Amino acid sequence: MEEVKVIGFWASPYVYRVTWALKLKGVEYEYQEEDIFNKSDLLLQYNPVHKKVPVVFAHGGKLMAESTVILEYIEDMAAEPSASNRPSCKGHGWTKAGEEQTKAVKEAQECLKILEEHGLDEEKKFFNGDKIGMTDLSMGLLVFWLEAMEEAAGVQVLESDSFPRLHAWITNFKEVPVIKENHPDKTRLVAYFKQLREKFIKPATS
Repeated sequence: MEEVKVIGFWASPYVYRVTWALKLKGVEYEYQEEDIFNKSDLLLQYNPVHKKVPVVFAHGGKLMAESTVILEYIEDMAAEPSASNRPSCKGHGWTKAGEEQTKAVKEAQECLKILEEHGLDEEKKFFNGDKIGMTDLSMGLLVFWLEAMEEAAGVQVLESDSFPRLHAWITNFKEVPVIKENHPDKTRLVAYFKQLREKFIKPATS
């Protein structure tokens, strides 16, 4: 793979899963930061429907605008089980308040319990063995971003007593050199989520 360009946003876990994959595969790429609150003409041109990042250009102009598709491309259709087969546990509870937040946290924990009991093995460090893979990268949201969301909302979703395997996986994930050297700043991420949270819950509480 050559001449790869990534259009991304610093706080997006979907962008990080792509750049992590490129680094793990030793693929050099050019990165362009996007202001998602003031979208550029370039982003609107190449992802006019969803208008989201990441957008990746590879192999002489091949365009991809969905992180799971990009991961599959980077992996070159390897035999590793597709990340799309795993449940998608999205932490939307941080954007809610009161009973809605309590309900959202419970739903997230039920989804995480499936990962805990059926996605991870005590004998393995990662989802598909002792080596980090695309499935792990697709679950990166549960690491730096969920921690920041929990702090921003003042809730605890991923409790260590209830999810020991996921906590062990998070520790292993953070120790991978590519991950350790490339992740968003937690203080900045918490501040970002707090700001977004205020915008989401203000109409409901005003």
